[in-house]
Amino acid sequence: MSLLTTLLEIPNFHMWVTFVVILGAICLFANDRIPIELTSIGIVTLLLLFFHLFPVLDSDQKNLLEPSELLKGFANPVLFAIMALLVIGQGLYNTGALEGPANLIAKLGRFGPWLAFGVAFLIAGIVSAFMNNTPVVVIFIPIITAVAGNLGLNPSRALMPLSFICILGGMTTLIGSSANLIAATIAEQNDVPKIGFFDFTIPGLFLASIGALYVIFILPHLIKNDKGADSDSKNDEGGRHFIAQISIVEGHPWIGFESQAGFFPKLRNMTIRMVRRGDIEHLPPFDEVRLEQGDVVVLAATRKILADSLQLIPPQNQAKVEEEDDAEQAARSARRPARSIAETVVAPGSRLIGATVDPEIIHAETGMDFLGIQRRSRMARGAIGNIRIESGDVILLVGERQDIKKLRSNRNLLLLDWRTEELPQTHHALNALVIFGITIWLAAAGILPIAIASLMGAVAMIATGCLNVRQAARAIDGRVFLLVGTAFALATPLQITGGAQFVAGGVVDTFSELGPWALLSAFFLLTAILTNFLSNAATAALMAPIVVSAAREIGADPMPFVYGLIFALNCCFATPIAYQTNLIVMGPGNYSFRDFLRGGLPLIVLIWVAYSLFAPFYFDL
Repeated sequence: MSLLTTLLEIPNFHMWVTFVVILGAICLFANDRIPIELTSIGIVTLLLLFFHLFPVLDSDQKNLLEPSELLKGFANPVLFAIMALLVIGQGLYNTGALEGPANLIAKLGRFGPWLAFGVAFLIAGIVSAFMNNTPVVVIFIPIITAVAGNLGLNPSRALMPLSFICILGGMTTLIGSSANLIAATIAEQNDVPKIGFFDFTIPGLFLASIGALYVIFILPHLIKNDKGADSDSKNDEGGRHFIAQISIVEGHPWIGFESQAGFFPKLRNMTIRMVRRGDIEHLPPFDEVRLEQGDVVVLAATRKILADSLQLIPPQNQAKVEEEDDAEQAARSARRPARSIAETVVAPGSRLIGATVDPEIIHAETGMDFLGIQRRSRMARGAIGNIRIESGDVILLVGERQDIKKLRSNRNLLLLDWRTEELPQTHHALNALVIFGITIWLAAAGILPIAIASLMGAVAMIATGCLNVRQAARAIDGRVFLLVGTAFALATPLQITGGAQFVAGGVVDTFSELGPWALLSAFFLLTAILTNFLSNAATAALMAPIVVSAAREIGADPMPFVYGLIFALNCCFATPIAYQTNLIVMGPGNYSFRDFLRGGLPLIVLIWVAYSLFAPFYFDL
């Protein structure tokens, strides 16, 4: 007890420990090598243990941060509203309810591709104001890809703008982003008046409009990858690399290839990542390794190199075909249906997420053969079977054209080279649209709280057959649930230990002499920076009590500060990890981390300056 007494006598001991935990959480969340689930559970466990051993006591010797207080965020109505809205969005996606507008856009592309771009961005931005952005981006990716192809442009010039437009649309209503709901809820817990569905729509539309002009007219010119639509196939060195696994079967042309100076000189334009022989794994640099029948080679190469190098004839038939004379081989080739390569993206809520890469499972899902997989980050070195599929992964498939056509209606793998043929409509689409409309109306009109309205909508999606129970369960993102609950768990000690007031006081002392608008601008910029490296949900939970405390300390109305916080939380443009839609377009668009910095930083500065100038006049600060 002497140690406990000594520690508790340190001034603001609990507050400083809370700051250390928050700093550690920020570093861990920003480090994508550690799973979000593990980080979230670890942080919550640490908080529970620390405040149990070193309680924050009130005058009645009651622990203010007991487990029920720290864990109440996991039962917060806003968290259930977010999960329910994810289910509703998945229902719209699964039923093809938004493919009517998508089909119209595809047809517009025949008459004027730039008109199709404009209409696509407009619809995507409007829809994103009322539902989760992720399925919106997933639905519009093939449309944008097809329109870009018609213009002879690389899709990279349009896919990043698509993600940014959806993010901008999300800053115009209370449910446009989960971060909006979290910030409004925590502000309300700090005695700020309840924020309505459309309370910040006017300033939100102002900022979104300015951002949209930048996204449409300037951003495409800042994206460095500005080659033709087929640049990947024409430039192997600059193309996207897929991870593929090749089994060296009898008669394979690679048998006998030897490594020299650590590499395989005969396998040009490929990066050999591993050679597995039985239970032995050879990793680079390779020391006198000679490829033999039965070896498994894991490599990285572009789509074109894979297509040229891999025999499209099934491996088990290769030896037999090579023994045939030229006439027999020509006759067999003529009878064999033409096969093509298709790129697909793993859709959010896909039943493949979390499964290891298994060619048999993928063939059962698509009727096509697995060729390779691409991920823009965290691709582990090792056998293909050790890689777990994630949302946004690009999977390369080989199959007949009739199998590729079937992929257009597949809700687990999104076909990227989809074209402008008429889209199939499903008989549950109308039900999904009606449920979505009623849910939004009940919440926007104030007839029901958002949590109740969204839960009713989610239940209705299942009850009417728009989703089955398994599909609804997959739509509920466990990482989001844990992350948001952990964010609430961090925000609670930040408030109770006085950490929020401490930080707010420091910022106020620095900027208060310049007036409320300078303080508002400073908080906006700080939040915009944090949200690009830390989840915007976690940033919302951490910054909301600080912003409210700062506004009250200078005697200002906290509402403009809360609105500014919401807009800043949606400025997640500068990094691919800042928002899920950025990650989804990263693979198909062949973007690097630097591309997001180049395109996103000017947009953040533009919106920051716009709100800093707009807020004093609109809110009379």
